[in-house]
Amino acid sequence: MGHDTVRTPPADGAAALRREQRGWYVYDWACSVYSTSVLTVFLGPYLTSVAKSAADADGYVHPLGVPVRAGSFFAYSVSLSVIVAVLVLPLVGAAADRTGRKKPLLAAAAYTGATATTAMFFLDGDRYLLGGVLLIVANAAQSVAMMLYNSYLPQIAPPERRDAVSSRGWAFGYAAGSLVLVANLVLYTGHEGFGLSESAAVRICLASAGLWWGAFALVPLRRLRDRRTAVREAALPGFRQLAATVRDMRRHPLTLAFLLAYLVYNDGIQTVISQASVYGSEELGLGQSTLIGAVLLVQVLAVAGALTMGRLARVYGAKRTILGSLVAWTVTLAAGYFLPAGAPGWFFVLAAGIGLVLGGSQALSRSLFSHLVPAGKEAEYFAAYEVSDRGMSWLGPLLFGVTYQLTGSYRDAIISLVAFFVLGFGLLARVPVRRAITEAGNPVPERI
Repeated sequence: MGHDTVRTPPADGAAALRREQRGWYVYDWACSVYSTSVLTVFLGPYLTSVAKSAADADGYVHPLGVPVRAGSFFAYSVSLSVIVAVLVLPLVGAAADRTGRKKPLLAAAAYTGATATTAMFFLDGDRYLLGGVLLIVANAAQSVAMMLYNSYLPQIAPPERRDAVSSRGWAFGYAAGSLVLVANLVLYTGHEGFGLSESAAVRICLASAGLWWGAFALVPLRRLRDRRTAVREAALPGFRQLAATVRDMRRHPLTLAFLLAYLVYNDGIQTVISQASVYGSEELGLGQSTLIGAVLLVQVLAVAGALTMGRLARVYGAKRTILGSLVAWTVTLAAGYFLPAGAPGWFFVLAAGIGLVLGGSQALSRSLFSHLVPAGKEAEYFAAYEVSDRGMSWLGPLLFGVTYQLTGSYRDAIISLVAFFVLGFGLLARVPVRRAITEAGNPVPERI
């Protein structure tokens, strides 16, 4: 190992550990509003409308001279953000493990993302390029911050508590998303009563997510603490550092096998999250208020779903519970293909299905992966994990955008994503998790 890391503090530090855990939960409370209000609800349809207003007679915009169908611009922007992430994530992750100073890096990433999100207030008229740039910056910063945040999990929770702590963090995030979405819904639906145009209301909702993120990030930055570490070798530039991390993972092939499975099925999850509102508005002809209501339903049910799946994991183990959630994802997505246009009731049924499995499948994946990470490599390994997390997946949005570009049908685009869940299920089912934990040098929990 590169250095020693205290994974489970002694009993006399239990109160301090609980204080850290509570602070850790609050970061999800802070940043999840970006994922919900910005990435899932408002930015997709709004940036698409801005791109369409800037499009030529054939419906194309031309960023840097490249012809792009206006309806695909948002999906392509999400895909492009992963290139920035792949360059930055491994570098920051290795630096965090090398120095043990995660907190200043977390602060820098969080406030870069919060600032870019707040600046979305200026996204009006035909400024689609500004929107694309701010989305790429915010998404990359969110990804870096989440990698650092996730890498605290093995340090603040003993093995037998990780599923519960991880699930509670997700539940905090979805609770915040619900709360802010209610405020967004009031502002958006009553914008005329507030003397605002529809565009101004959307831009206020976008900017408020950035302000919320920045304000509540102060709590974890006060409560989380850095662990001292021995100096390790210097980090390498972006792609080379990622390659070095993957080479190191080859000494832990079962960890790498789990990561591959996760990258595949999470690609599908993230694409559904980021493209569902575009599907609802463009293909099903649903209004913005309906979309916000549906996402609000997802958030509320995801709180219960995350906590319930955390309990199921205690009985059946995290791996079986995740596999069950992937079956549910496949069924839900297939049903989404057949949704009738202009029927909000069925869209709400679909949203309920997504909500019940969304939080748990992500929370348990995070806690399961934390058992497979060698001590002292937390941030570095979570950097590779994060490349495909929280809207940073590149293949799913690219497939979605290309399918739409080729067929002109969002139904074909949404059904193409089923492949990610089927393949992910097959890959995860083949991973012997207990042996993987042992080979990573970690204690094996009773239920896994």
